[in-house]
Amino acid sequence: MKGRRGESALEVELTLAVGEGKRAKFNGAQLRAAEQLRSEIATLVFTPDRLAVVKGGPAVRRAYFDRTLGRLAPARAQLSTEYGAAVAQRNAALRRVAGGYSSRDALSPWTEQVALLGRQLVEARGEVLAALAPGFAERAGELGLPAARMTYDGEPPSVAALEARLDRDLERGSTGLGPHLDDVVLTSAGRDLRSFGSQGEQRLTVLALLLAEAELIAERRGFAPLLLLDDVLSELDPNRRRVLAERVQGSGQTLPPAGDREPQRPNTP
Repeated sequence: MKGRRGESALEVELTLAVGEGKRAKFNGAQLRAAEQLRSEIATLVFTPDRLAVVKGGPAVRRAYFDRTLGRLAPARAQLSTEYGAAVAQRNAALRRVAGGYSSRDALSPWTEQVALLGRQLVEARGEVLAALAPGFAERAGELGLPAARMTYDGEPPSVAALEARLDRDLERGSTGLGPHLDDVVLTSAGRDLRSFGSQGEQRLTVLALLLAEAELIAERRGFAPLLLLDDVLSELDPNRRRVLAERVQGSGQTLPPAGDREPQRPNTP
């Protein structure tokens, strides 16, 4: 697979073999681990099941924007995982206390960790949404979704807030406050696109998100991402197809499947 990074060519080779781990080369150099490719090249994918980002539950959107955070700010890519581990540890401690195997004092370190990492994660998500919002609104408008917005639904957890609901958390055996329960609400002209958007509008929303992120990656990281587009043209009218084609031309290397390419008109004398 070849593409462009800045003004220089790049070449990526990924090898998969039965019984062996993934191996990767970047510009001819063997990488220690295939996961290193994440810091060298960004890949954005559109497939029909990506509509779940809009019409699915909050967990799908949280995962999507946390991956976006990792692509835009690789140094903070593990923040969501670290926060999730802290919540899991606190939940385990809650169950031990509820079962009489531990004291409430044992919860304090995990409560503090959940509050600390939770605040960092909410702040990071907020920064990502603030950076994406202008491009998302503009691309969505071009595709026919007026006044498109993304709004974060949640607040940073605090030690005081977590302790205030401790009895409920002990009863349920889980942490009932924090960014693991938050959501991102996507709207157009004030309509929640999850509940009131048509499938066509939900498709346009995902495309607008993808295009906005592609532009931001190119701006922040100095190279355009690889776009993989599957069944992207179905349900798009000719005008929207033209807008999409114009945008992806400047968004890096784009690979639609053969069946998704518009037919070429024969040359006529």
